[in-house]
Amino acid sequence: MGRQQHIKGPAERLARHDRAVVLGAAGFVVLLSALYTIFGVGMEMSAVEMTRMARPVGEPMQMGGGTAWTPAYAALIFLMWWVMMIAMMTPSAAPVLLLFTAIKKAGSRPDQATLLSLLFLSGYLLAWAAFSITATALQWGLETIGLSNGPMMSLSSRTLAGALLLAAGAYQFTPYKHACLSHCRMPVQFLTAHNRTGLAGALLMGAHHGTFCLGCCWALMLLLFAGGIMNLYWIAGLALYVLAEKHFAHGRLFTSVTGGLLILAGGYVLATGL
Repeated sequence: MGRQQHIKGPAERLARHDRAVVLGAAGFVVLLSALYTIFGVGMEMSAVEMTRMARPVGEPMQMGGGTAWTPAYAALIFLMWWVMMIAMMTPSAAPVLLLFTAIKKAGSRPDQATLLSLLFLSGYLLAWAAFSITATALQWGLETIGLSNGPMMSLSSRTLAGALLLAAGAYQFTPYKHACLSHCRMPVQFLTAHNRTGLAGALLMGAHHGTFCLGCCWALMLLLFAGGIMNLYWIAGLALYVLAEKHFAHGRLFTSVTGGLLILAGGYVLATGL
């Protein structure tokens, strides 16, 4: 009988490995999102083809007119942005997600730890869905007034590209940037200060954390307009930078150095574009 008491079903065995399940689910989401982005599902060209044809900042390849903006095409562009944000931002959120899982596992309802963590992740990704809606509207506006090359999805003006680099660099020095970054760099403090209970609470906590992450990184993500929205070098570079900015030591210095480099790059692009 004593031996039988230790026999567990598949659900019980799975519940003992909440962190592995949550990390595996997040990794699977990132993998699918990366593949969706790389192959450019539904787009005229894949991200690999667009990357191969990319030109320096502000010098897009001259091509024919872009696709007409219909509701279906707008939805496709939104999905492109959102899936790309999921692939880029989820890895940097892994530490807070795993810490949240551990806290819930040690709480009064350990059996719900996995579900609560997946809801937290869903809330985090919903915050980036809001950004993706804004980015889609901005892309539509830029293409409508002729400041973006439709097929290559990059700015057609070196002046505008340089100004975007300058703005992103200047934002690195703002108090709002550092306030949001501090929440991303200190997950224990965030989870303590913004704790909520229940399923809805987990979703709201994820959205709240995603909002801080958005406040930290939105200007960096808009740099995709300068380098090419589907340029894999820019996508991978920005994703790695965000991961480093959130988790490397001396984050404030790291952020300030990057801001200075972006300002120098913006000044160079502006000067050479005159």
